[in-house]
Amino acid sequence: MTLSAGQKLGPYEILSPAGAGGMGEVYKAKDTRLDRVVAIKILPSHSADNPDLRQRFEREAKAISSLNHPNICTLYDIGQLDGSDYLVMEFIDGETLASRLQQGPLPVAEVLRFATQIADALDRAHRQGLIHRDLKPGNIMLTKEGAKLLDFGLARLRPAGGVVEGVSGITRTTPLTGEGTILGTLQYMAPEQLEGKEADARSDLFAFGAVLYEMATGKRAFDGKSQASLIAAILREEPRSVSQVSPMSPPMLDRVVKQCLEKDPDHRWQSAGDLKRALQWVAEGGSQAGIPLVVSKRRKTRDWILSAVAACSLLAAGFFAWTNFVTARVPKTAVRTIISSPETASFNLLSYSQFAISPDGRSIAFVALDSGSQNLNLWVRPLNSYVAMKLPGTAGAFHPFWSPDSKYIAYAAGPPRQQGLWVMQLNTRSHSQLIPPAEGANYWQLTFSPDGD
Repeated sequence: MTLSAGQKLGPYEILSPAGAGGMGEVYKAKDTRLDRVVAIKILPSHSADNPDLRQRFEREAKAISSLNHPNICTLYDIGQLDGSDYLVMEFIDGETLASRLQQGPLPVAEVLRFATQIADALDRAHRQGLIHRDLKPGNIMLTKEGAKLLDFGLARLRPAGGVVEGVSGITRTTPLTGEGTILGTLQYMAPEQLEGKEADARSDLFAFGAVLYEMATGKRAFDGKSQASLIAAILREEPRSVSQVSPMSPPMLDRVVKQCLEKDPDHRWQSAGDLKRALQWVAEGGSQAGIPLVVSKRRKTRDWILSAVAACSLLAAGFFAWTNFVTARVPKTAVRTIISSPETASFNLLSYSQFAISPDGRSIAFVALDSGSQNLNLWVRPLNSYVAMKLPGTAGAFHPFWSPDSKYIAYAAGPPRQQGLWVMQLNTRSHSQLIPPAEGANYWQLTFSPDGD
Protein backbone atom coordinates (compact mmCIF):
# COMPACT_ATOMS: atom_id res chain seq x y z
CA MET A 1 0.00 0.00 0.00
CA THR A 2 1.46 3.36 -1.03
CA LEU A 3 0.41 6.59 0.68
CA SER A 4 0.90 10.10 -0.62
CA ALA A 5 1.69 13.35 1.17
CA GLY A 6 -1.42 14.96 2.64
CA GLN A 7 -3.33 11.68 2.93
CA LYS A 8 -4.83 11.08 6.37
CA LEU A 9 -5.14 8.01 8.52
CA GLY A 10 -7.52 9.18 11.21
CA PRO A 11 -5.78 12.04 13.02
CA TYR A 12 -2.44 11.33 11.29
CA GLU A 13 -1.44 13.31 8.19
CA ILE A 14 1.21 11.76 5.93
CA LEU A 15 4.17 14.08 5.31
CA SER A 16 6.60 11.96 3.29
CA PRO A 17 7.92 8.41 2.83
CA ALA A 18 10.59 7.47 5.40
CA GLY A 19 11.64 3.98 4.32
CA ALA A 20 10.53 0.46 3.55
CA GLY A 21 11.46 -3.06 4.54
CA GLY A 22 10.26 -6.60 4.91
CA MET A 23 7.86 -5.59 7.67
CA GLY A 24 6.16 -2.85 5.65
CA GLU A 25 6.46 0.76 4.53
CA VAL A 26 7.29 3.63 6.89
CA TYR A 27 6.05 7.20 6.55
CA LYS A 28 6.79 10.42 8.35
CA ALA A 29 3.51 11.87 9.57
CA LYS A 30 2.01 14.50 11.83
CA ASP A 31 -0.29 13.79 14.75
CA THR A 32 -2.78 16.64 14.30
CA ARG A 33 -4.17 16.20 17.80
CA LEU A 34 -0.90 16.51 19.72
CA ASP A 35 1.00 18.48 17.07
CA ARG A 36 3.97 16.13 16.99
CA VAL A 37 5.85 14.26 14.27
CA VAL A 38 5.44 10.49 14.30
CA ALA A 39 6.43 7.50 12.19
CA ILE A 40 3.70 5.30 10.73
CA LYS A 41 4.50 1.78 9.62
CA ILE A 42 2.00 0.08 7.30
CA LEU A 43 2.22 -3.66 7.84
CA PRO A 44 1.61 -6.15 5.01
CA SER A 45 -1.99 -7.26 4.48
CA HIS A 46 -3.24 -10.15 6.57
CA SER A 47 -6.53 -11.88 7.26
CA ALA A 48 -8.60 -9.05 8.64
CA ASP A 49 -11.51 -11.39 9.34
CA ASN A 50 -9.53 -13.44 11.91
CA PRO A 51 -10.84 -12.15 15.27
CA ASP A 52 -8.40 -14.19 17.37
CA LEU A 53 -5.42 -12.84 15.47
CA ARG A 54 -6.77 -9.33 15.74
CA GLN A 55 -7.22 -9.62 19.52
CA ARG A 56 -3.70 -10.94 19.97
CA PHE A 57 -2.32 -8.19 17.74
CA GLU A 58 -3.97 -5.54 19.91
CA ARG A 59 -2.96 -7.24 23.16
CA GLU A 60 0.69 -7.43 22.15
CA ALA A 61 0.67 -3.88 20.84
CA LYS A 62 -0.43 -2.76 24.31
CA ALA A 63 2.38 -4.78 25.89
CA ILE A 64 4.99 -3.27 23.56
CA SER A 65 3.63 0.25 24.09
CA SER A 66 4.31 -0.20 27.80
CA LEU A 67 8.06 -0.49 27.14
CA ASN A 68 9.21 2.83 28.50
CA HIS A 69 12.95 2.89 27.88
CA PRO A 70 15.20 5.58 26.37
CA ASN A 71 16.76 3.08 23.96
CA ILE A 72 13.52 1.53 22.68
CA CYS A 73 11.38 3.24 20.05
CA THR A 74 8.03 4.03 21.65
CA LEU A 75 4.82 2.62 20.15
CA TYR A 76 2.04 5.22 20.41
CA ASP A 77 -0.96 3.77 18.63
CA ILE A 78 -2.31 1.11 16.25
CA GLY A 79 -4.98 1.25 13.57
CA GLN A 80 -6.31 -0.46 10.45
CA LEU A 81 -6.67 0.73 6.86
CA ASP A 82 -8.17 -1.36 4.04
CA GLY A 83 -7.32 -4.65 5.75
CA SER A 84 -3.77 -3.61 6.67
CA ASP A 85 -2.67 -2.83 10.21
CA TYR A 86 -0.52 0.18 10.88
CA LEU A 87 1.60 1.21 13.83
CA VAL A 88 2.18 4.76 15.03
CA MET A 89 5.61 5.14 16.58
CA GLU A 90 8.09 7.67 17.84
CA PHE A 91 9.83 9.39 14.92
CA ILE A 92 13.61 9.03 15.27
CA ASP A 93 15.99 11.36 13.50
CA GLY A 94 19.16 9.43 12.73
CA GLU A 95 20.57 6.62 10.61
CA THR A 96 20.26 2.89 10.92
CA LEU A 97 23.21 0.86 12.13
CA ALA A 98 23.03 -0.99 8.80
CA SER A 99 23.61 2.28 6.96
CA ARG A 100 26.45 3.25 9.29
CA LEU A 101 28.16 -0.14 8.82
CA GLN A 102 28.47 0.52 5.09
CA GLN A 103 31.30 2.88 6.06
CA GLY A 104 33.12 0.16 8.00
CA PRO A 105 33.43 -0.82 11.68
CA LEU A 106 32.58 1.62 14.45
CA PRO A 107 35.23 3.06 16.80
CA VAL A 108 35.66 0.93 19.92
CA ALA A 109 34.19 3.59 22.22
CA GLU A 110 31.03 3.79 20.09
CA VAL A 111 30.78 0.00 19.86
CA LEU A 112 30.78 -0.34 23.64
CA ARG A 113 28.48 2.65 24.18
CA PHE A 114 25.82 1.55 21.70
CA ALA A 115 26.11 -2.12 22.66
CA THR A 116 25.59 -1.35 26.34
CA GLN A 117 22.50 0.70 25.51
CA ILE A 118 21.04 -2.07 23.32
CA ALA A 119 21.71 -4.68 25.99
CA ASP A 120 19.97 -2.49 28.55
CA ALA A 121 16.97 -2.14 26.23
CA LEU A 122 16.82 -5.91 25.72
CA ASP A 123 17.03 -6.45 29.47
CA ARG A 124 14.03 -4.19 30.08
CA ALA A 125 11.93 -5.89 27.41
CA HIS A 126 12.88 -9.42 28.42
CA ARG A 127 11.90 -8.67 32.01
CA GLN A 128 8.45 -7.79 30.69
CA GLY A 129 8.23 -11.05 28.76
CA LEU A 130 8.85 -9.60 25.30
CA ILE A 131 11.52 -10.81 22.89
CA HIS A 132 12.50 -9.22 19.62
CA ARG A 133 13.23 -12.21 17.35
CA ASP A 134 14.48 -9.99 14.53
CA LEU A 135 17.38 -8.07 16.05
CA LYS A 136 19.65 -6.81 13.26
CA PRO A 137 21.48 -3.60 12.23
CA GLY A 138 18.47 -2.47 10.19
CA ASN A 139 16.38 -2.42 13.38
CA ILE A 140 18.79 -0.23 15.33
CA MET A 141 18.82 3.54 14.87
CA LEU A 142 21.83 5.66 15.82
CA THR A 143 21.11 9.19 17.01
CA LYS A 144 23.04 11.93 18.78
CA GLU A 145 21.62 10.66 22.07
CA GLY A 146 22.51 7.01 21.45
CA ALA A 147 21.07 3.80 20.03
CA LYS A 148 17.34 3.12 19.61
CA LEU A 149 15.92 -0.35 19.14
CA LEU A 150 13.12 -0.51 16.56
CA ASP A 151 10.37 -2.99 15.73
CA PHE A 152 10.42 -4.61 19.14
CA GLY A 153 8.05 -7.51 19.06
CA LEU A 154 6.86 -6.99 15.48
CA ALA A 155 7.94 -10.52 14.58
CA ARG A 156 5.40 -11.64 17.15
CA LEU A 157 2.85 -9.02 16.25
CA ARG A 158 2.80 -10.20 12.65
CA PRO A 159 3.26 -14.00 12.55
CA ALA A 160 3.80 -15.25 9.00
CA GLY A 161 2.72 -18.87 8.76
CA GLY A 162 2.75 -21.51 11.46
CA VAL A 163 0.27 -22.17 14.21
CA VAL A 164 -0.48 -19.15 16.36
CA GLU A 165 -0.79 -19.91 20.06
CA GLY A 166 -1.44 -17.60 22.97
CA VAL A 167 0.96 -18.19 25.86
CA SER A 168 0.61 -15.92 28.87
CA GLY A 169 -0.72 -13.16 26.67
CA ILE A 170 2.26 -13.36 24.31
CA THR A 171 1.81 -14.61 20.76
CA ARG A 172 4.12 -17.45 19.78
CA THR A 173 4.56 -18.99 16.36
CA THR A 174 5.36 -22.70 16.11
CA PRO A 175 7.04 -23.85 14.01
CA LEU A 176 9.13 -20.94 12.81
CA THR A 177 9.41 -22.45 9.35
CA GLY A 178 5.80 -22.18 8.25
CA GLU A 179 5.30 -22.93 4.56
CA GLY A 180 9.06 -22.97 3.90
CA THR A 181 9.57 -19.50 5.36
CA ILE A 182 11.89 -18.64 8.25
CA LEU A 183 10.91 -15.61 10.28
CA GLY A 184 13.61 -13.01 10.84
CA THR A 185 16.88 -12.28 9.06
CA LEU A 186 19.08 -15.33 8.55
CA GLN A 187 22.47 -13.76 9.32
CA TYR A 188 21.36 -12.91 12.86
CA MET A 189 19.19 -15.90 13.73
CA ALA A 190 20.07 -18.31 16.54
CA PRO A 191 20.60 -22.00 15.75
CA GLU A 192 17.48 -23.03 17.67
CA GLN A 193 15.36 -20.72 15.50
CA LEU A 194 16.81 -22.24 12.33
CA GLU A 195 16.03 -25.71 13.68
CA GLY A 196 12.38 -24.78 14.19
CA LYS A 197 12.59 -24.65 17.98
CA GLU A 198 10.97 -22.04 20.17
CA ALA A 199 12.88 -18.78 20.55
CA ASP A 200 13.43 -17.17 23.92
CA ALA A 201 15.41 -14.25 25.32
CA ARG A 202 18.68 -16.08 24.71
CA SER A 203 17.88 -16.16 20.99
CA ASP A 204 17.94 -12.36 21.06
CA LEU A 205 21.36 -12.52 22.75
CA PHE A 206 22.72 -14.66 19.90
CA ALA A 207 21.48 -12.06 17.41
CA PHE A 208 22.98 -9.35 19.60
CA GLY A 209 26.34 -11.14 19.46
CA ALA A 210 26.20 -11.23 15.65
CA VAL A 211 25.35 -7.51 15.57
CA LEU A 212 28.11 -6.70 18.08
CA TYR A 213 30.63 -8.67 16.00
CA GLU A 214 29.67 -6.67 12.92
CA MET A 215 29.88 -3.37 14.78
CA ALA A 216 33.42 -4.15 15.96
CA THR A 217 34.79 -5.70 12.76
CA GLY A 218 32.69 -4.37 9.91
CA LYS A 219 32.15 -7.98 8.82
CA ARG A 220 29.31 -10.39 9.42
CA ALA A 221 29.86 -13.13 11.95
CA PHE A 222 28.31 -15.68 9.58
CA ASP A 223 28.06 -15.58 5.82
CA GLY A 224 27.47 -17.93 2.91
CA LYS A 225 27.01 -17.98 -0.85
CA SER A 226 23.52 -19.43 -0.48
CA GLN A 227 20.80 -19.69 2.13
CA ALA A 228 21.78 -23.31 2.77
CA SER A 229 25.48 -22.53 3.27
CA LEU A 230 24.60 -19.61 5.55
CA ILE A 231 22.39 -21.80 7.72
CA ALA A 232 25.15 -24.43 7.86
CA ALA A 233 27.65 -21.79 8.97
CA ILE A 234 25.41 -20.61 11.80
CA LEU A 235 24.72 -24.17 12.96
CA ARG A 236 28.30 -25.50 12.81
CA GLU A 237 30.99 -22.87 12.31
CA GLU A 238 32.74 -20.45 14.66
CA PRO A 239 33.57 -16.97 13.35
CA ARG A 240 37.10 -15.62 13.60
CA SER A 241 37.64 -13.82 16.88
CA VAL A 242 37.00 -10.09 17.00
CA SER A 243 40.63 -9.40 17.90
CA GLN A 244 41.85 -11.33 14.84
CA VAL A 245 39.73 -9.25 12.49
CA SER A 246 40.08 -5.98 14.43
CA PRO A 247 43.37 -6.05 16.44
CA MET A 248 42.66 -2.72 18.17
CA SER A 249 39.55 -4.04 19.94
CA PRO A 250 39.72 -4.86 23.69
CA PRO A 251 40.79 -8.51 24.22
CA MET A 252 37.90 -9.15 26.59
CA LEU A 253 35.40 -8.17 23.90
CA ASP A 254 36.28 -11.51 22.28
CA ARG A 255 34.94 -13.33 25.34
CA VAL A 256 31.73 -11.32 25.44
CA VAL A 257 30.98 -11.98 21.76
CA LYS A 258 31.97 -15.64 21.93
CA GLN A 259 29.57 -16.29 24.80
CA CYS A 260 26.77 -14.56 22.88
CA LEU A 261 27.38 -16.80 19.87
CA GLU A 262 27.42 -20.14 21.67
CA LYS A 263 25.38 -22.69 19.69
CA ASP A 264 23.72 -24.07 22.82
CA PRO A 265 21.46 -21.46 24.51
CA ASP A 266 22.46 -22.84 27.93
CA HIS A 267 26.05 -21.81 27.25
CA ARG A 268 25.25 -18.21 26.31
CA TRP A 269 24.78 -15.27 28.58
CA GLN A 270 21.60 -16.12 30.43
CA SER A 271 20.28 -12.58 30.64
CA ALA A 272 20.76 -9.28 28.85
CA GLY A 273 21.45 -7.72 32.24
CA ASP A 274 24.53 -9.92 32.73
CA LEU A 275 25.63 -9.06 29.21
CA LYS A 276 25.21 -5.35 29.85
CA ARG A 277 27.36 -5.51 32.99
CA ALA A 278 30.08 -7.41 31.11
CA LEU A 279 30.13 -4.71 28.43
CA GLN A 280 30.36 -2.02 31.09
CA TRP A 281 33.29 -3.89 32.61
CA VAL A 282 35.08 -3.95 29.26
CA ALA A 283 34.34 -0.25 28.69
CA GLU A 284 35.78 0.62 32.11
CA GLY A 285 39.00 -1.23 31.39
CA GLY A 286 38.05 -4.66 32.70
CA SER A 287 40.37 -6.30 30.17
CA GLN A 288 43.14 -5.80 32.72
CA ALA A 289 41.54 -7.93 35.38
CA GLY A 290 39.25 -10.12 33.28
CA ILE A 291 35.46 -9.91 33.00
CA PRO A 292 33.25 -11.73 35.50
CA LEU A 293 31.77 -14.85 33.94
CA VAL A 294 28.18 -15.99 34.36
CA VAL A 295 27.85 -19.63 33.37
CA SER A 296 25.01 -22.12 33.25
CA LYS A 297 24.62 -25.07 35.58
CA ARG A 298 25.64 -27.45 32.79
CA ARG A 299 29.04 -25.78 32.56
CA LYS A 300 29.85 -25.64 36.27
CA THR A 301 31.40 -29.12 36.33
CA ARG A 302 33.51 -28.41 33.27
CA ASP A 303 34.62 -25.04 34.66
CA TRP A 304 35.49 -26.67 37.99
CA ILE A 305 37.78 -29.08 36.14
CA LEU A 306 39.33 -26.24 34.15
CA SER A 307 39.79 -24.31 37.38
CA ALA A 308 41.51 -27.27 38.99
CA VAL A 309 43.78 -27.82 35.99
CA ALA A 310 44.74 -24.14 35.83
CA ALA A 311 45.31 -23.96 39.56
CA CYS A 312 47.37 -27.16 39.60
CA SER A 313 49.51 -25.86 36.75
CA LEU A 314 50.13 -22.67 38.68
CA LEU A 315 50.79 -24.69 41.81
CA ALA A 316 53.39 -26.79 40.02
CA ALA A 317 55.11 -23.69 38.66
CA GLY A 318 55.03 -22.10 42.08
CA PHE A 319 56.45 -25.23 43.66
CA PHE A 320 59.49 -25.25 41.36
CA ALA A 321 60.06 -21.57 42.08
CA TRP A 322 59.65 -22.21 45.78
CA THR A 323 62.30 -24.93 45.82
CA ASN A 324 64.85 -22.46 44.49
CA PHE A 325 64.77 -20.05 47.42
CA VAL A 326 63.33 -21.73 50.53
CA THR A 327 65.79 -22.16 53.37
CA ALA A 328 67.38 -25.44 54.34
CA ARG A 329 65.16 -25.56 57.43
CA VAL A 330 62.07 -26.12 55.25
CA PRO A 331 61.74 -29.76 54.08
CA LYS A 332 61.85 -30.05 50.30
CA THR A 333 58.75 -32.18 49.90
CA ALA A 334 56.30 -31.97 47.03
CA VAL A 335 52.78 -30.80 47.78
CA ARG A 336 49.94 -32.00 45.55
CA THR A 337 46.44 -30.65 45.89
CA ILE A 338 43.38 -29.53 43.95
CA ILE A 339 42.26 -25.92 44.18
CA SER A 340 38.52 -25.65 43.73
CA SER A 341 36.50 -22.47 43.95
CA PRO A 342 34.66 -21.72 47.22
CA GLU A 343 30.99 -22.68 47.35
CA THR A 344 29.86 -19.06 47.33
CA ALA A 345 32.27 -17.86 44.63
CA SER A 346 33.77 -18.79 41.27
CA PHE A 347 37.22 -18.46 39.72
CA ASN A 348 38.02 -15.83 37.13
CA LEU A 349 40.13 -17.90 34.71
CA LEU A 350 40.88 -15.02 32.35
CA SER A 351 43.87 -13.82 34.36
CA TYR A 352 46.46 -16.25 35.69
CA SER A 353 47.98 -13.60 37.98
CA GLN A 354 44.93 -14.03 40.22
CA PHE A 355 46.75 -16.90 42.03
CA ALA A 356 49.82 -16.51 44.26
CA ILE A 357 51.62 -19.18 46.34
CA SER A 358 53.29 -18.01 49.54
CA PRO A 359 57.11 -18.18 49.58
CA ASP A 360 57.03 -20.73 52.42
CA GLY A 361 54.95 -23.02 50.19
CA ARG A 362 52.17 -23.41 52.76
CA SER A 363 49.35 -21.23 51.43
CA ILE A 364 47.84 -19.96 48.21
CA ALA A 365 46.05 -16.65 47.71
CA PHE A 366 43.56 -16.19 44.93
CA VAL A 367 40.86 -13.83 43.68
CA ALA A 368 37.33 -15.20 43.27
CA LEU A 369 34.03 -13.69 42.19
CA ASP A 370 31.28 -13.71 44.83
CA SER A 371 28.10 -15.22 43.42
CA GLY A 372 25.90 -12.86 45.42
CA SER A 373 27.55 -9.45 45.23
CA GLN A 374 29.44 -10.10 41.96
CA ASN A 375 32.50 -8.55 43.60
CA LEU A 376 36.03 -9.86 43.30
CA ASN A 377 37.47 -10.67 46.74
CA LEU A 378 40.74 -12.05 48.02
CA TRP A 379 40.84 -15.56 49.51
CA VAL A 380 43.60 -17.53 51.23
CA ARG A 381 43.79 -21.31 51.62
CA PRO A 382 46.41 -23.47 53.37
CA LEU A 383 47.68 -26.08 50.94
CA ASN A 384 47.12 -28.82 53.51
CA SER A 385 43.43 -27.91 53.79
CA TYR A 386 40.42 -27.78 51.50
CA VAL A 387 38.87 -24.77 53.25
CA ALA A 388 39.53 -21.27 51.92
CA MET A 389 38.99 -18.08 53.93
CA LYS A 390 37.77 -14.84 52.40
CA LEU A 391 39.83 -11.89 53.63
CA PRO A 392 37.56 -9.08 54.87
CA GLY A 393 37.65 -5.67 53.26
CA THR A 394 39.19 -6.84 49.98
CA ALA A 395 36.33 -6.09 47.56
CA GLY A 396 37.63 -5.34 44.08
CA ALA A 397 41.00 -6.98 44.76
CA PHE A 398 43.32 -8.24 42.05
CA HIS A 399 47.02 -9.13 41.60
CA PRO A 400 47.81 -10.56 45.06
CA PHE A 401 51.46 -11.10 45.99
CA TRP A 402 53.22 -12.20 49.20
CA SER A 403 55.95 -10.75 51.38
CA PRO A 404 59.14 -12.89 51.55
CA ASP A 405 58.28 -14.06 55.08
CA SER A 406 54.73 -15.06 54.02
CA LYS A 407 53.25 -12.94 56.84
CA TYR A 408 51.83 -10.20 54.65
CA ILE A 409 49.89 -10.20 51.40
CA ALA A 410 49.65 -7.16 49.16
CA TYR A 411 46.98 -6.57 46.53
CA ALA A 412 45.66 -3.89 44.23
CA ALA A 413 42.05 -2.77 44.29
CA GLY A 414 39.82 -0.13 42.81
CA PRO A 415 38.45 0.89 39.39
CA PRO A 416 40.85 0.74 36.42
CA ARG A 417 41.96 4.38 36.52
CA GLN A 418 41.83 4.80 40.31
CA GLN A 419 43.66 1.76 41.65
CA GLY A 420 45.48 1.73 44.97
CA LEU A 421 47.80 -0.75 46.67
CA TRP A 422 47.04 -2.29 50.07
CA VAL A 423 48.80 -4.77 52.34
CA MET A 424 47.25 -7.05 54.96
CA GLN A 425 48.95 -8.71 57.92
CA LEU A 426 47.43 -12.17 57.94
CA ASN A 427 47.70 -12.80 61.69
CA THR A 428 45.74 -9.69 62.64
CA ARG A 429 43.80 -9.09 59.37
CA SER A 430 44.84 -5.44 59.63
CA HIS A 431 45.05 -3.32 56.46
CA SER A 432 47.55 -0.66 55.50
CA GLN A 433 47.53 1.45 52.38
CA LEU A 434 50.91 1.44 50.68
CA ILE A 435 50.03 3.55 47.64
CA PRO A 436 46.86 5.69 47.44
CA PRO A 437 44.63 5.56 44.34
CA ALA A 438 46.21 7.40 41.43
CA GLU A 439 45.06 8.22 37.92
CA GLY A 440 46.52 5.79 35.38
CA ALA A 441 48.58 3.80 37.90
CA ASN A 442 49.49 0.22 36.98
CA TYR A 443 50.30 -2.24 39.76
CA TRP A 444 50.61 -5.45 37.76
CA GLN A 445 54.43 -5.56 37.93
CA LEU A 446 54.83 -4.76 41.63
CA THR A 447 56.33 -7.23 44.09
CA PHE A 448 58.15 -7.25 47.42
CA SER A 449 61.93 -6.92 47.37
CA PRO A 450 63.95 -9.82 48.88
CA ASP A 451 64.37 -7.89 52.15
CA GLY A 452 60.61 -7.30 52.44
CA ASP A 453 60.34 -3.69 51.22
